Amino acid sequence: MLSRPPTNLNVCAQQATVGLIKLVMNELQITISELYVDALGPPAAYQRYLKECFPEIEKISVETKADAKYKIVGAASVAAKVTRDAWIDGWVWEEGRKGKAAAEGEAMEVDEEESSVPWNNEFGSGYPSDPKTKAWVESTLDPTFGYPSFSRFSWATIKVQLDKSAHKVQWIDDGHTIAKAFESTKPIDKGRCAATKDLAIRSVG
Repeated sequence: MLSRPPTNLNVCAQQATVGLIKLVMNELQITISELYVDALGPPAAYQRYLKECFPEIEKISVETKADAKYKIVGAASVAAKVTRDAWIDGWVWEEGRKGKAAAEGEAMEVDEEESSVPWNNEFGSGYPSDPKTKAWVESTLDPTFGYPSFSRFSWATIKVQLDKSAHKVQWIDDGHTIAKAFESTKPIDKGRCAATKDLAIRSVG
């Protein structure tokens, strides 16, 4: 009801790819004549999508296992994984940051005592088969608030653990929409939903 619709991981990767290409071309002012991309899903569809986004690029090649076929794609894959690992190793928990800087996403000095959080950084590789990842998912869950923002809530492993160990939440809906609450009947306020009575809302027309 109030949750955000999940975004497919391939779609996230595609958006990141397009963003990086735009950064290189528009902000760094580098001309790209050839583009080699590892496939996410059907290669032909992804290639058409990229050609629509960047018609000025002369050659765009999207292939399955491109990192094994092209050295430059393999090098990019290694660079991406090393960057990800470095980012994760130095992770600063958003939930442990206090004050205005935390609210606005600004950098701030981290005080270990003030930024302490009730979970650890031993989350492993992030793959569900990794014992460290499995242990982190099981030990980090708060039965009321779930997981820290570091977690991807659309991940099936997280969903299963929430269903298994978190408090159950039941949304009660009396069937009325917001618009319905303000509709009038004859007599003018008869049959209105309970919220209008509780809030002392009355029709004026």
